[in-house]
Amino acid sequence: MIYKKLSWLLLLLVMISCKKEVKPEDAVQMIVGTYTDGSSEGIYSYKFDQESGESNSLSSLEIANPSYLTFNQQGNVIYAVSELNDENACVYAISYDKQTGEMKVINSMNTHGTDPCYVETNGDKVLTANYSGGSMSEFLLKKNALDSVFTLATGSWGGPDTIRQSEPHIHCARFTSDGKYIFMTDFSGDQLLRLDNQRTDSVRVFKPFNVSLGTGPRHFVFSKDNQYMYLMGELSSKVTVLKYHEGELEIIQEISTDTINARGGADIHLSPDGKFLYASNRLKHDGIAIFSVDKKTGKIKKIGYQETGVHPRQFNITPNGKFLLCACRDDNVIQVYERDLKTGLLKKTRKRIRVDKPVCVQFYK
Repeated sequence: MIYKKLSWLLLLLVMISCKKEVKPEDAVQMIVGTYTDGSSEGIYSYKFDQESGESNSLSSLEIANPSYLTFNQQGNVIYAVSELNDENACVYAISYDKQTGEMKVINSMNTHGTDPCYVETNGDKVLTANYSGGSMSEFLLKKNALDSVFTLATGSWGGPDTIRQSEPHIHCARFTSDGKYIFMTDFSGDQLLRLDNQRTDSVRVFKPFNVSLGTGPRHFVFSKDNQYMYLMGELSSKVTVLKYHEGELEIIQEISTDTINARGGADIHLSPDGKFLYASNRLKHDGIAIFSVDKKTGKIKKIGYQETGVHPRQFNITPNGKFLLCACRDDNVIQVYERDLKTGLLKKTRKRIRVDKPVCVQFYK
């Protein structure tokens, strides 16, 4: 009898030891922004296991069209735009509970520009890019709350596309890592605009950097060493590689992300190790172009193309680099792909997150 009890105890211990342990570093916070003209409520929070690719739904917050959002550095505040084409267009400051995923609105402010579609913070300020308003809004922060509008910058127009570039559009606004500058994509002017972030007086001089006509600049990322910028062209469906040094830009390469000129270039991201670049396309042959990166020259080489669901407006890569999550707006799903860390190529998994009209995925570790 004693022998049997010991055998069962030993078996139980073996089973426990064989069970996969979910380490704290494997779990990351994930938030999803959506369009709310269907069944979506607004923002959804999840716990994502970046080893297994599994996700657990946590909570939601009702906000109209939170099409882009971001965490602050501490991960306890979310800043989210409400992409509306009227006077209700605004940006929200939202408290975030990292244990429960619960979200509560701190405050909101009007963006003074319609259809805000991008938001970023450096801890002191929040930037919004207002697409239809053709402007960038800059907000000061006070104890994580939005305090006041500091700058309102407008884009230009006149690109070769007489329909889509007939009026100003700003699609993205980001800080440089050294905090000295803000760069914006002037979609209709086929330019990047640089603003001196350290000036606090009323004279804010913008310096333009021209890219190829018909590019339609949309999103961009900097390399980790800040020597290169990678710009996604919405109209050209090309990645423009620019050398960056102390606020100055120089084009060194342009390379197409598709073969059919879909004119629907969307999002762009580097892998955490900087070895690979990914760029999404919509409207035709929806998918993600994959490039290898030469870290010495900054130049890229196309190595693959992963077809996705319909309208991959935005995607993101987990902090450990193992998974890429693609928000397919018109398929009402976030697809989970596993990344080959050596080749950079993507592999389909059977894991999907169902949510109505997802358009933005962000992680916080």
